[in-house]
Amino acid sequence: MFMPSEIKQVDVSEKPLVRRVAIARGFIKLRRETIERIRSGEVEKGDPLQLARITGINSAKLTPLLLPLCHPLRLDHVEVNPRITDEGIEVEAIIQAIERTGVEMEALTAVSVALLNIWDVVKKYEKNDEGQYPTTEITSIRVVEKVKKDVTIETS
Repeated sequence: MFMPSEIKQVDVSEKPLVRRVAIARGFIKLRRETIERIRSGEVEKGDPLQLARITGINSAKLTPLLLPLCHPLRLDHVEVNPRITDEGIEVEAIIQAIERTGVEMEALTAVSVALLNIWDVVKKYEKNDEGQYPTTEITSIRVVEKVKKDVTIETS
């Protein structure tokens, strides 16, 4: 049985640069009244969909600070797409980079932080009379697609 003696970041310096794409999704279940409030623009703290976009993008870039064994990556594209459904909000993150290691953790971080920010903005409307959240739930955070393609890097 392999038991590493210390925590360490994996050395990827010998790996080739590869085009990498990861798509992650997650969901927050909300009360119908909260969903209607979001649709009608009546959330006191502001638009949770716009907040989800900006915090998702920002958190993807900050992933190595939150997950210390992740490598700092130069992300070429970060897209965060929240979508209202009848049960809540689904958040999808698409991350692209030409790097030596994958971008799945950046996509998962973007989705997770976006969902947490949605909860924060609507928590006032989700509480019951006892101050609890009996129906609010973040679920199904997962990588739904991962792409890895060889690329030709031009140097000049």
